[in-house]
Amino acid sequence: MKNLVMGLLVAAGLVISVPSMSVSLGAELIVLAAPEDGDPYYTDVLDDIFDFHIAFARRIEEHGDRVLVLTGPDAYGDYVEALGEDRVAIAPMLDIWMRDFSPSVATSPTLFRYTAAGQGGDQLASDEVAGVLAGLMAEAGLTFGQTDLLNDGGNIVDDDAGNLVISRKFPRDNGLSEQEARRKLTSSGDIRNVAFIEADEQGGLEHADGVVSFVDTNTLIINTYPEDPDYARALKDDLRRGLPGVKIHEVVTPYDGSAIYDERFGSACGLYTNALVTHERVYLPQFGIKEDAIALRQVQAATMRKVVPVPTGGICHMGGGVRCMSWQVRGENAARLLEYVAR
Repeated sequence: MKNLVMGLLVAAGLVISVPSMSVSLGAELIVLAAPEDGDPYYTDVLDDIFDFHIAFARRIEEHGDRVLVLTGPDAYGDYVEALGEDRVAIAPMLDIWMRDFSPSVATSPTLFRYTAAGQGGDQLASDEVAGVLAGLMAEAGLTFGQTDLLNDGGNIVDDDAGNLVISRKFPRDNGLSEQEARRKLTSSGDIRNVAFIEADEQGGLEHADGVVSFVDTNTLIINTYPEDPDYARALKDDLRRGLPGVKIHEVVTPYDGSAIYDERFGSACGLYTNALVTHERVYLPQFGIKEDAIALRQVQAATMRKVVPVPTGGICHMGGGVRCMSWQVRGENAARLLEYVAR
């Protein structure tokens, strides 16, 4: 199905050329996806998504990483007008939350089977969404591992140095004990330490990246939970048990669930932990509230990376932020993808 879908896109002229673009040493290629043309689910928020993408893309480019927006024909002209042809390609994806159905662990990209929860409980839809991206990667000659283990990319948070946090939804989804799950996650050798945590909201996605973020080697920022000290204590215990010597920094967490786009996915408003971390930068959500400046100072104190604020208030009510929207591509895979869309 994957190659068939991509073949149809190519045959229909829906993957078109863009000028060549390189990725410099220390930079990453951040890939974003516009909503599928005509998708009724996003009709009411198309402008919000577009405005976020443009603001985020400009921050990425200003600070030394590279961006590529994948879109359908309908939105292509608007994105090109805002960002230029070398940052946009017609290669339509079936959803915007690229983190969840793209390869996890950037040091050794591995494509898990995208869970039904990612598409509101529909496993066939999840497989189709992931299949379109997998087809693009295969056509472009990208190198990546694949596994039948169920997981969303938002439920893997790692630090590029062998430390990983994942929620206990992963072993439950795959019928594994934590010991078995740890063994499978560490089998490649790129991951050495795994911390299993309880999600702060049970049911649905249960992603770790709404709870914690590595901002440096074995250094985490986590949400504060003053209303639930037992959960906060258990979270820290789980992290210290799984990650020897981990440094934990709490950041202000003015969670706001007053405006939720889809009850199945909740809100990411006020969650600074949904940050995108590249080689040299932390792209930190900002929500247009007074706590933004506090969170910025707290994260700056926790990392040697440059912290880049990104306005996220327009899309956080849909359940995600800068990390959820982003597929991180590095090295030869980044070069191959750019070469492919430039053909």
